[in-house]
Amino acid sequence: MPSFSELTDEFLLQEWEDSPVRASSLGLTAYDDRLDDLSEAAITRRNRRDAEWLDRFNAVDGAELSFDDQIDRELVISILRGRQIVEDFEVWRRQPDTYLNPGMSGIFGLFLHRLRPTDELVESAVSRLRLIPGNLEDGKRNLRPEMVPGIFLDRAANQARAGARYVREILPGQMDDHRLRAKLREAGEATASAYDDYVAFLEEMRPAATGEWALGEERYSALLLEKELLGFDARELRDRGRAAYDELASELTRCARELRGTDDWKSVLDELNEDHPPTPEAMRVGYEEWTQKAREYLREHRLVSFPEGEECAVVPSPPFQRPVLAVASYMSPPPFSDKMLGHFFVPFPPDGASEDEIQKRLASNSYPGIPTTAVHEAYPGHHWHLVMSKSNPSRLRQAFRTPYFSEGWALYAERMMREQGFFTDLRWEMNQYEATIFRAARIVVDISLHMGEMTWDEAVEFMTTRTGLTEPTAKAEVTRYCAWPTQASSYLTGCLEIVRIRDAFFAAHGSSDTDALRAFHDGITSSGGLPIALAERAVLAKAGVPA
Repeated sequence: MPSFSELTDEFLLQEWEDSPVRASSLGLTAYDDRLDDLSEAAITRRNRRDAEWLDRFNAVDGAELSFDDQIDRELVISILRGRQIVEDFEVWRRQPDTYLNPGMSGIFGLFLHRLRPTDELVESAVSRLRLIPGNLEDGKRNLRPEMVPGIFLDRAANQARAGARYVREILPGQMDDHRLRAKLREAGEATASAYDDYVAFLEEMRPAATGEWALGEERYSALLLEKELLGFDARELRDRGRAAYDELASELTRCARELRGTDDWKSVLDELNEDHPPTPEAMRVGYEEWTQKAREYLREHRLVSFPEGEECAVVPSPPFQRPVLAVASYMSPPPFSDKMLGHFFVPFPPDGASEDEIQKRLASNSYPGIPTTAVHEAYPGHHWHLVMSKSNPSRLRQAFRTPYFSEGWALYAERMMREQGFFTDLRWEMNQYEATIFRAARIVVDISLHMGEMTWDEAVEFMTTRTGLTEPTAKAEVTRYCAWPTQASSYLTGCLEIVRIRDAFFAAHGSSDTDALRAFHDGITSSGGLPIALAERAVLAKAGVPA
C-alpha cells in the first residue's frame, strides 16, 4: 500500500494530466502547451477514475494519519464525492461554454502571470490556439439539443464572439515583437474562425434547445451535505436565506430612514446608484483608490498580517469574460509559484454594449458601493486570503478550495470591516448591507431555481425588485446561477459560518481583542479554502481545541 503522501502525489499527477489548463493556472508550467481533452471518451474515463480514487481514499485509515493529513484526506473525498453527485446530470451535454472555458482561460492566464519568457509563452499559446478547434468540435459532438437550455446559448455565443476577437486582434496586438505578433496572428486567425463556426452551430441549435438547467433538490442537498460538509440541506438553507433577507431588510430600512427619512430602502439604493462613474476607466480608478485605502486601514489597525511581497493589480476584466460576468472578480497568483501579484478584475461592459446598457452596468458599480466591492475582492477579501493560503504546505489545499469558504470569507471581510469602522459614511454602510442582502437573495433564488420552484423570468424580477441590481446585471446574474448551481448560495452561507467559527475561536482563545481577531484571521485563511467543517477543525486546533 502506498503512503498517504504517495497516494496524494499520484492523484494530483492524474489531475494535472486530465486538466492541464488548471495545472498551468496553478503555476505548473510543464503543462502550458496543452489543453484538456473534452471528448466523450475522456470524460467517461475521468468519471470512472474519480470513482476509483474515491474508493482508494475512503480505504485509507484516518486514525493512522497526522492531523493535517486527516483534513487533507477528507478534503479530497469531499471533492470526489461532489463530482460523483453531479455525474448523472451530464453538464458536458448541457453547457456549451464547457468547450470554451479551457482554451480562453488557458491562453489568457499565460500572459497574465508571465511565469516564463515571452517567446516561450507565445509558443505555448500557439500550441493551445491550435488545440482549441478540437475542443469546439468535441462540443459539437457532445452537446444534445434536447438537454441544452436555451438561455445558455446566448451566453456561450457571446463568449465565443469575444474569444474570437481576443485571439484575432487583442492577443497579437499585445506583442511588440513583430515576429511573435505574426505567430499569434496566424494561429489566432484559424482559432477565431473555429469560434465563428461554433457560434453558427449554437445558432442552428436554438430551435431544438429545450433542455433543463435545474439541478434538482436531491443533488443540491447532497452537494451541501457531502461536498461542502454543511449541516443542512437545500430547504433549510433556503429558509435561512429568507430569514437573513428579512433581518438585513430591517438594517437597510434603518439606513434609509437616517439618510432620506423613508422606509423605502430600495428607492434610496436606486438613488445612490445614480452616483456612479461616467466611464469604465473611471470605475477602475475608483476601485483602485479604495483597494489601497482598505489595505492601509488593515495595516494601521493591525487586523491582519501581510505576506511579504504581496500586491494586487486593479485591471479591466478580460474581454472574453465580459459577456458572461457582470460583477467584479479576482484571479490569484499561481499557488505553485513565487508570484505574489493578484489581479482584481473590474467588470467592464462587453463589446457592442449599447450606451444605455453601459450606464446601467456602471450604476451597478456606484461610488457608494465601490468601497465594499474593493474590500470583497482585495483587502482583506479574496486577494489577501489567497496570498495568505500560499503559505500552507499541503499541495491538496493549494489545488482545491470551495466557494463556501473563499466567497464566504470575502463577504465576512466586508462585514468585519464594517464592524471595525471602515465604512464611515452611512451611504457606504448601506451599500455593505445591500451587498449582503443581495447574497441572501441569491440563496433564495439559486435554490428555488434548482428546485424547479422559480422560473428564469421570476428570478430576474426577484433580483431587480428585492435587491439593488439593474435589469442587465440581474439577467446576467440569474443565467449564471442556472449554469453554476450552489455557487450563488456560498457567499452568505460561508460568511455566517465563519462568524460562528470566530465566536468559537474567541471562546477557546479566552479573548476577542485585536490580537485574537488577527490570530483568527491569519489562522483560518492560512489553512486554505477548506469546506467549512474542515476549516473549523483546522483553526480551532490553532487555538488549542482538540480535534
